Formats: sequence, C-alpha cells, structure tokens
Amino acid sequence: MAKQRVAVVQTGSRLFDTAATLARMEQLTEEASAEGARLIVFPEAYIGGYPKGLDFGARVGSRSPAGRDDFLRYWQGAIDVPGPEVAAIGEMARRAHAWLVVGVIEREGATLYCTALMFGPDGALQGRHRKLMPTASERLIWGMGDGSTLPVLATHELGNIGAAICWENYMPALRMAMYAQGIGIWCAPTVDDRDIWQCTMRHIAYEGRCFVLSACQYLTRADCPEHYDCIQGNAPETTLIRGGSVIVDPLGQVLAGPVYDREAILTAELDLDDIVRGRFDLDATGHYSRPDVFALSVDTRGRRAVSFQGEPSERNAQEQKQPQERAQAPADPEAQAAGR
Repeated sequence: MAKQRVAVVQTGSRLFDTAATLARMEQLTEEASAEGARLIVFPEAYIGGYPKGLDFGARVGSRSPAGRDDFLRYWQGAIDVPGPEVAAIGEMARRAHAWLVVGVIEREGATLYCTALMFGPDGALQGRHRKLMPTASERLIWGMGDGSTLPVLATHELGNIGAAICWENYMPALRMAMYAQGIGIWCAPTVDDRDIWQCTMRHIAYEGRCFVLSACQYLTRADCPEHYDCIQGNAPETTLIRGGSVIVDPLGQVLAGPVYDREAILTAELDLDDIVRGRFDLDATGHYSRPDVFALSVDTRGRRAVSFQGEPSERNAQEQKQPQERAQAPADPEAQAAGR
C-alpha cells in the first residue's frame, strides 16, 4: 500500500461557544491539509467541549438549581447528528480532500453523548461512534453508547480506520472487537493528559499492530467563559488539559510527539505495509488467538428504551380504528344465547 501523511491536532474548545470552536477547527483543518495530511484527527469532545473542573452542582442525593443551569448551557452547545454543524464539518473535510475524525458532544433529546464522527474526503459522514463507558463523573452528563456504533471503516487510500474515545482504550473487550474488524489506523481522541497515556497508546499500537493517532485537547482557563466556575481556579494562565498528542507505529515506536503545554499539529508519514509486517508474529484475532479457549461475543444491536412496531402512520391509523371496530362489531349470537 502507498505511504500516507496523517495529522493529529492538539487544540482546545471554546467552551460553550460552538460557533467559535467550529471557526477555529476550520482554520486548523486547512493548516493540516496544507501539510499534506490525508487523515486529520481532532480531540475528544472538541465540538461541544469538555467541562473539566465543573461539578454541575451534584452531590450524592442532591442537585442544585445552578448545576441544572450549567447542564442546560452545556446541552445548548451540543450538536444534533445530522445537523448544521455536521454539515459544516463535512464541508471542511471536502475542502481538505481528507478523512476527518473529530470528537463531539452529540445531543439526542435531553441526553448527551460523547461521540466521534468520521467524515470522508467527499464530505459525507461515514461513521459515528458513541463512547460506550463514560468515566467517573462523566456519567452524570453523558449517556452510554451501545454496540451499534462500533464501526471500522474500509477506505481505499488509508485501509481500515476506527476510533475509541479516551478511557475506552482501557477496555480489553472493545480492543478485541476493533482488532477483529481489521483496524489498521486506530484514532484515539482524548482529554487524558497523564504521562501513562503514552504507555497506553504504545501498548495498543504494539498489541494491535496498528498505527495509533491520539489527539488530546490543550485547554486553558482563558479558553473558558468568565463565569466558568471550575475547581482549578480563575487565573487565565491555568492549564486545564495540557495535551500529550502522539502518533505511534505498529511496533510501538513513536513517530511524532508527544507535545505538551501548547497548541500543535503533529504529522507523520505512515507506511501502511508496516501493519502486515507487524502482524507477521502477532495477529491478536488471527494466528495469535485461541478461539478454542477464549471467545468474545459483541452485540451490535441498537438499544432503545421504547420500541414501536410498524410505521407511525400505520400505528396511528390502527389505534384510531380499533376502538371503532370494537364499538361497531356485531354481537356474537352464541354468546348472547349463553347469556355471556
């Protein structure tokens, strides 16, 4: 396969200002494209924001009115999929002639999801992945995804690409599900800026014999509104998320990064044949597996709280028709004769 240049973008949201974040994303996408990137990865929760340091007024057994207002503000900055913001991001991908992966806060009804969207170079939304397991206090503000959004996309120029968000990367079963789909470029949008995250990214690259592209936010207090009441304090220079974006090859060697404490675009040229070279002695769901001993079952069905049968028009007509039919139905002669 041909060599391809890719990029990860280390940047932070403009919290509670989705329009400003999209404008900055457009600029950074153009810069990455100018460097020849055919795949561009943005961080977790980039569109919609990662409200680090907020508690949303929640304590065990109580929620505050101010916290409910914080959630309303966060919900208002989230996006619908599909929706106008999705169309705008698709246009960025089309103009860049590149695949684009970006973390968003997705709104469905009153529930929010931490989601990764994947766009093709034609601008079309090709894949969506909702984070399966929000971590710790994230569960207060985000719902859980299900197995229906675990895509690995087959592309002509880049091979098979997919995404796992932040601490999902610590879920062994999820990793096996991705390996089994033949993932070759593993995108890891994150906000985890800990040193140990670098070990995780190198481990996944080596275990899966795939390229790993991790984009982390770089966020300071100055990127947040004046009334952003986070636990870290109000000094504008305070770093909330310090970055740590990195690109790793299938043998665990770092190709670019990690970079900390600044905004950055990291690029690397990938020799996609290195995926096969790496799997010569380790193919986690191929020759190095033991299906006679271990088995993993993945449920890819979507899960909804309420399931309706039939088309809405059919249901409505049937609901209206049934009471009328009961009222107009002729009496059963046998039942009348029997006194029933």
